[in-house]
Amino acid sequence: MIIVTGSVITTPETHDEILGLSLEHCARSRGEPGCIAHNVHVDCEAPNKLVFLEYWVDMAALKAHFSVPESRAFAGALRTLSPEAPDMQIYAAESQMPT
Repeated sequence: MIIVTGSVITTPETHDEILGLSLEHCARSRGEPGCIAHNVHVDCEAPNKLVFLEYWVDMAALKAHFSVPESRAFAGALRTLSPEAPDMQIYAAESQMPT
């Protein structure tokens, strides 16, 4: 499984627009092949920070997601609207059952 975490900073002027775009992006992404979960959350300690958490079946599914024109447009919009570059980390993970 691939886990993606990320965040973007908003301003009072851009918060609602970035949040709306993020919610649309997450909903659309959940319909893509290989997407297990794709969500955005408001950081409780920094309300101007949106945090993304995604789960993908494999790297091929994530790469396909990155190539979708709407995903590219979303990333471009974040870079334009946010005062800072968005942050993203990608992790390969294996599920572990508790013993």
